[in-house]
Amino acid sequence: MKTAAHARKRPAPRWTARLALVAGAAAVVVLLLFAGLQSLLLVAVGGAGLVIAAAGVWWALARTGAARALAVVLACAAPVAVVVLYAVAGLLWVALVSLALWVLAITCGRAALAAVRGPAAARERAVAAPLRPFLIMNPRSGGGKVEAFHPEEKAKALGAQVAVLDPDHHQDVAALARQAADHGADLLGVAGGDGTQALVAGVAAERGLPFLVISAGTRNHFALDLGLDRDDPSLCLDALTDGVELRIDLGYIGDRIFVNNASFGAYATVVQSPAYRDDKAGTALQLLPDLLTHHNGPRLTVRAQGTTAVIEAPQAVLVSNNPYRMDDPAGMGRRERLDSGVLGVLGIKVDNAAQAVGVLRGRHSPALASLTAQEVVVDADAPTVPVGVDGEALVLPTPVHCRIEPRALRVRVPRHRPGVPQGRPPMNWRRVERLARTMGRTAAGHHHG
Repeated sequence: MKTAAHARKRPAPRWTARLALVAGAAAVVVLLLFAGLQSLLLVAVGGAGLVIAAAGVWWALARTGAARALAVVLACAAPVAVVVLYAVAGLLWVALVSLALWVLAITCGRAALAAVRGPAAARERAVAAPLRPFLIMNPRSGGGKVEAFHPEEKAKALGAQVAVLDPDHHQDVAALARQAADHGADLLGVAGGDGTQALVAGVAAERGLPFLVISAGTRNHFALDLGLDRDDPSLCLDALTDGVELRIDLGYIGDRIFVNNASFGAYATVVQSPAYRDDKAGTALQLLPDLLTHHNGPRLTVRAQGTTAVIEAPQAVLVSNNPYRMDDPAGMGRRERLDSGVLGVLGIKVDNAAQAVGVLRGRHSPALASLTAQEVVVDADAPTVPVGVDGEALVLPTPVHCRIEPRALRVRVPRHRPGVPQGRPPMNWRRVERLARTMGRTAAGHHHG
């Protein structure tokens, strides 16, 4: 019965794969039928415009003054020129229709491959409600989400003890959490940014207590990857009455915990600037030219345990608690899992416009180095390096050692939550074609049997 039911559910990816093949073929047919040999010129002009625009963006970031202004003009003018040339030749509609069909083909193909792969199994277990939960809330976090959504009142109504931080005085949130644990708290939680989440998560892991994330920060990257509701932080409190428990990994940079990532290089240097808080874009544009051309900032070297690969002199390095997605532009900045037991390492090295153009190849670009390891060492030709750890700007002595502690943290989440969208595999035309044919034969075999 299980096999028959499974077979009845398979036509959806089969037909999606077939639609991908039809749309891809139609995209080529439209070009050849309505543009003829000009279709080759059409593709070449479009590709050239993309390359010129990418080079212009690089020059705009790496140059100053008049050179930067010219680069901005170039980056904007290139795609406009391509559209004008298509229109003059009377082929603009052909290009747009063909492009739309190609996008449809790629989207359907990846959807079919994802459907066959199936959703990742959720590793969660049912647990009893906590008896003495203790929650810390930062009223300034996320532009005042604690005041806007009133999680304090809801938490108290559910029996939690709540400590609201004083915005005018610094308070040691880790010390508050330890004190609560000493007095019998059986769950620790935070409504605040990811940096504050990491500090209290460290105490929860140290004491073996479950940890509750309340998505009241600005970006809530940790909450996003836990599949929590980021629009209404008060919904996270449903975990106090109808929750399940996940076991996730924690990253360590030296003795400090990070729940998301540690960044080195250009970004970490920019956020150290006193002017960054008041003028983020202006400060970045002022500092990036020297950082990207290696005229300023430390020269980094990254080594990962268990591999001979070395990332030499990257402009930026991101070490993350579990790898970020690299195969789906829509999923960039997300981690599909938080329990894989490995750090993700992403290094970017772009020294000229040609390498900047190569970034268009995505994860296949030689300018991007992607590794996974349980331990990573970031060294430099300086005694200290700026580091951004879960959004907090730090300066650490070199070499900097990062490691992962698998399944170190118990996280309590609501049973019913948005969840983490599944990443789609990269497009593979051979697999899509095989999927369309093989599943057709399989379905036919079941029908005749």
